[in-house]
Amino acid sequence: MTIISLLLLASLLPHLTFTARANVGIVNGREAKPHSRPYMVSVQFKEQHFCGGFLVSERFVMTAAHCRAKYSPVLTVVLGAHELQKNSGKLVRIKVESYHQHPDYSNNSQSILEKKAQLNDNIKWISIPTEEGDVEAGSVCSVAGWGSLETNGSESDRLMETNVTVMNNNNCEHKWTKEDFSASLMIMTVNEVLICVSSQGDSGGPLVCGDTAVGVTSFGDPDLCNSPELPEVYTKISAFLQWIKSIIGNVN
Repeated sequence: MTIISLLLLASLLPHLTFTARANVGIVNGREAKPHSRPYMVSVQFKEQHFCGGFLVSERFVMTAAHCRAKYSPVLTVVLGAHELQKNSGKLVRIKVESYHQHPDYSNNSQSILEKKAQLNDNIKWISIPTEEGDVEAGSVCSVAGWGSLETNGSESDRLMETNVTVMNNNNCEHKWTKEDFSASLMIMTVNEVLICVSSQGDSGGPLVCGDTAVGVTSFGDPDLCNSPELPEVYTKISAFLQWIKSIIGNVN
């Protein structure tokens, strides 16, 4: 059987309390045009969405490592979705078969899915960086997911999206401190609408700049929506390219 793998990335800072900080949901965003982000994936446990993810090749989906921690080992991914609860023949559900653990962090791993994704208009992969580097401060990027629409509210059935602006690394270290934020491993953003810590609905989704997924949604302020003091943080994909390519090869 052809295999598809689930990549799980997270910050390599083990002291971070992800159960308190990793839960991110888009609040006051806008509904995405159906299937305008065909790389988006719903990561599910017992057919219930709890994290986002994104297709990076026909064989691999990427998400955040902390998404696996609570619901292991039986996970599935759903491809080709806009409305998760809508009974549509366009949705494709694939079971996770096994995992690969990152050697430097206990919650950072990859997973094998049962079969290869069949690409179509609603299911396509997105590029990741080809070399290590920073995203320029001031860049306007975007995030999307099925997370909560209001503080402590229920998750969205439809895919939501919003624009965010990448912050200067020095400002990020000042906000979160160097102990919590590492410019070599992370990206921080601010946004015009609210991104709220509320449920794990949007953790693991991609930070997209142009046509490239440059980050994985990781954590934010545990108490405040769109906090100016503790903005949202994303794992920098380019920092993990050597490890990614050692397992999946060059996917671009």
